[in-house]
Amino acid sequence: MADILHRIGATAPLEKVYDALATCDGLAGWWTTGTTGESAVGGTIQFRFGDTGGFDMKVLDQRPNERVEWEVTDGDPAWIGTRITFDLRREGDDTLVLFKHEGWREPGEFMSHCTTKWATYMLSLKRLVETGTGTPYPRDVRISGDWH
Repeated sequence: MADILHRIGATAPLEKVYDALATCDGLAGWWTTGTTGESAVGGTIQFRFGDTGGFDMKVLDQRPNERVEWEVTDGDPAWIGTRITFDLRREGDDTLVLFKHEGWREPGEFMSHCTTKWATYMLSLKRLVETGTGTPYPRDVRISGDWH
C-alpha cells in the first residue's frame, strides 16, 4: 500500500480550518465548487469535477477542531476503498493540517498526478482560510492535460 502525505500551516483559527474541511460550503471553497451531500458522520459527500467525473466519500469521523476522515466509496477505481484524513493542531500562530490519502494499492502515474493535485488543493485551503478566497475546481491549477 502507498500513501500521499502533506503538511501545511495556515495563519487562521483552528475553528475556521475545521469548518473548511467539515462542511460542504467549506469544501466547495477550496476543493471543488461541485460539492454536495451530507457532511455529518455516516453521511456521504459528492465531489464533482465537471465532465471529468468525481468521487463519493463516506464521512467516517469528525472531531471538531481535531480530525476529519472519509472513505472513498465511488469514483475512479484507484481511489475506491482509500481513506482521506485531515488531522489538525495549533502550533504557535498556525493551524497545522496533516493530510493523508492512504491505502493506494500501488504507486503509479495517476497517484503521482494526484499527489501534485492534492498539494495544489492544500494551498487552495490555505488561501481560503487566510484570505477568504480559495482556488477550487474549476479555478484550480491545471497540471496535466487529461486529468484536471
